[in-house]
Amino acid sequence: MTGELSPIDKAKYVAAKRSVDFIEDGMRVGLGTGSTAAWMVRCLGELVREDGLKIKGVPTSTRTAELAREVGIEVISLDEAKWLDVTIDGADEFDANLNLIKGGGGALLQEKIVATASDQMIVIADIGKEVEHLGAFPLPVEVIPFGWQTTKSLIEELLINMDVLGRDATLRMNGDRPFVTDEGNYIVDLHLARIGQPHRLSMALNQMPGVVENGLFLDICDVVILGFGDGRVETRDINDGSIAKDRIDFVESENLFADLDD
Repeated sequence: MTGELSPIDKAKYVAAKRSVDFIEDGMRVGLGTGSTAAWMVRCLGELVREDGLKIKGVPTSTRTAELAREVGIEVISLDEAKWLDVTIDGADEFDANLNLIKGGGGALLQEKIVATASDQMIVIADIGKEVEHLGAFPLPVEVIPFGWQTTKSLIEELLINMDVLGRDATLRMNGDRPFVTDEGNYIVDLHLARIGQPHRLSMALNQMPGVVENGLFLDICDVVILGFGDGRVETRDINDGSIAKDRIDFVESENLFADLDD
């Protein structure tokens, strides 16, 4: 229930709630992964069940697909959709140009494929995700398991010539085993502190054998919707430079908040 939510969860909820206002009947919608995106999927499901909204969702992970089906959203593959009207997803951090770091939840590959196959990408986040320079959040790099230690060493060597403050690279773990993505790959997290030239870094990483994709989402996001713990919402559109401010009242909804697993 909203009365039991922490300020950070309230911020995520109001951002998610505002984002579904962009969705119209007949749209093909990319459904992001993560705690904030889960609020969005729940809000969309409520519109499907209670208002008769007709959409088709393309999830970016198996757990998002499970949640979408659970709340009543029709789920299709990207191959079936071919192209999307909009993708709504969260972010681990973003800068003033709406460049992002994503992949904290391990779904960066599918998230980037879905986002770039959309007419518009909307990011929902709490105000704590805004940074002056990308890099405070570890940058995820998805690598194939074969030769991952060699790939990790090559990445560390690459970072010597990059405009970053830190160069530590760690294999993401799930207990005592490597974390495995939906595509069967590993993730190496780069602890860079600050990324001075994200475009250069992204291009260099993706040219390396063994690297599948990285978590820098550059020139992809169109709109960021920021939520605040007191119900305020700020919508920033990078294309027209507009900033809209609003407030969302919390409404208790058993259907929306029951059994939400962030």
